[in-house]
Amino acid sequence: MSDETNVVLDFERKIVEIEDRIKTVTALAKDSDVNIDKELNRLQLKLERQIKLSYANLTPWQRVQIARHPKRPQCLDYVKSLIDDFVPLCGDRMFADDPTMIGGIGRYHGISVVVIGQEKGVDLETRVKYNFGMAKPEGYRKAQRLMDMAEKFNMPVICFVDTDGAYPGVESEARGQAEAIAASIQKCLQLHVPIISVVIGMGGSGGAIAIATANRILMMENSIYSVISPEGCASILWRSAEKAKEAAEALRLTAQDLKHFGVIDEIITEPVGGAHRDMVAAIEKVDETIYRHLQELMTLSGEELKKQRNDKILEMGHHIEVESTKG
Repeated sequence: MSDETNVVLDFERKIVEIEDRIKTVTALAKDSDVNIDKELNRLQLKLERQIKLSYANLTPWQRVQIARHPKRPQCLDYVKSLIDDFVPLCGDRMFADDPTMIGGIGRYHGISVVVIGQEKGVDLETRVKYNFGMAKPEGYRKAQRLMDMAEKFNMPVICFVDTDGAYPGVESEARGQAEAIAASIQKCLQLHVPIISVVIGMGGSGGAIAIATANRILMMENSIYSVISPEGCASILWRSAEKAKEAAEALRLTAQDLKHFGVIDEIITEPVGGAHRDMVAAIEKVDETIYRHLQELMTLSGEELKKQRNDKILEMGHHIEVESTKG
């Protein structure tokens, strides 16, 4: 794993200073007989207070930074932890396989499920392999193929959303990127099985919506979901990416904003200090939330699931329109 994973966010610097002090004291104690228990306890309490203070009132831009943190658990972390007997399935049966779009079948709490998600990678090598989480048309067509399989064998679909957006390259446009995304959204709306989507990091534009048109849309507490990145928005509105902080405020991209607007169904709380500080606890919380919603959805008939999903999306647009007119 590269040094990139040792990223220190601006508002975490005091936390890191205390952590470094703890490491120093612990290292010195190994070379002496001095009892350091009292000092370590003091530093540990100080660390806990500082973490709570630093994360008490995060700005939208700070949440963007957390959502992008390289140590944040990604799609494959959730798959490996939550899905038993996972069998990856590759290819769109038209052009190629897109490794960015993770897809396959497995068992979730004993329930046969189809899993779809975007993987970003954890270092330079894997990020290049997974194209930094930006899927190409064949990725979205693979997702459609897996949804068809879920429909045929009556398996729920669990999606992990983590992308800055669909890949915008010339070759993607030539192979019908926009059509592939639209067809994926349409496929989501047609299914008669439960679909649960979790925004675990970045939810960028149509690249995210393509696998987030679900019966239940969940968001990690420090994830984001928006039509464009703060930098892209700033470049359009202010002709400068340096206005990204202001753009993050204007986009209303946090989980808290989206819950208010009715775009998502539930915010999944993260461990104090963010999911990147305690991956195991974060994944356990996601597991608990997905399972609860899946149990509820599995009591509905196929037609009820399809109607609920379509009504949800239609109502979402109406709700946002009403909110915007009030402003």
